[in-house]
Amino acid sequence: MITVKYFASIRETLGRDQDVLDSTSARTVGDVLTEIAGKSKPPANWLVAVNMEYVDMSHPVRDGDEVAFFPPVTGG
Repeated sequence: MITVKYFASIRETLGRDQDVLDSTSARTVGDVLTEIAGKSKPPANWLVAVNMEYVDMSHPVRDGDEVAFFPPVTGG
């Protein structure tokens, strides 16, 4: 199983803070995003971490991983 967590505005938009996916359905972070997004296209600027380390969409995922999506950090 892969735990997928959502933070900040992503959590508010989706109306949930996490999902659990079957690890056989996703081989990369991009696969995870496709599965959770369904027919809608998520913004390209989402940040992603696997097991608390920033990664890109081609990063592999394995059973037991935690994938986190969050919007870009802004400040000023």
